[in-house]
Amino acid sequence: MDNYYQEHLSAQRLELVYELAPPRVKRYLLAEISFVLERIKSTDIVLELGCGYGRVLEQVINKGDFSIGVDTSFDSLRASSTRLKGIANGAVARMNAIDLGLKDACFDHVICIQNGISAFHVEPVQLIKESIRVTKSGGSIIFSSYSDKFWDNRLAWFRIQAEHGLVGEIDWQATGDGRIVCKDGFRAIAFGANDFESLVSCLGLRYEIQEVDESSIFCEIFA
Repeated sequence: MDNYYQEHLSAQRLELVYELAPPRVKRYLLAEISFVLERIKSTDIVLELGCGYGRVLEQVINKGDFSIGVDTSFDSLRASSTRLKGIANGAVARMNAIDLGLKDACFDHVICIQNGISAFHVEPVQLIKESIRVTKSGGSIIFSSYSDKFWDNRLAWFRIQAEHGLVGEIDWQATGDGRIVCKDGFRAIAFGANDFESLVSCLGLRYEIQEVDESSIFCEIFA
């Protein structure tokens, strides 16, 4: 995974990113979590890629039977462990999402939301293949990115982050068409429906793509 989140946006700084989110962005974040929780049964074992400080993982743990969150940031994992203290049916571990130290076919769902497929800065096909490897037959992998319709809200959120020094100054010349670039090295693109379709169809996998809340594009892949 890219070092940016380890060095600049981990633990409390990452938590502040979400605390500063304007109301429309908070609605988007809730819609993403709701989409995921609707697919998790009480008997399911779930893996979250890029769990950060445990914002999503905490709710996933409460819905399923057992959940594991992985991340590359020690600081974020410590924050997540503190957040989940006393919860017996969840755990966190430091792992790279394209080289998981986990057995084949051990999860009912693998989730990677809030544009992790871009934020990780790894090869998307490798990320999908590794997610498929650890998912049980009949399970699913859930990725999400931003809808084009959410661009103004997404950009406003990053302006706030930049104003608070959480990311660098936005590079307006390089920013646009779904891409946000900051002068400190932050860079993120969005994956649209066509992008997800191109990625998944070449692997011969069953999938479903849908827009949620006019803010997210979800790609659910069926193992």
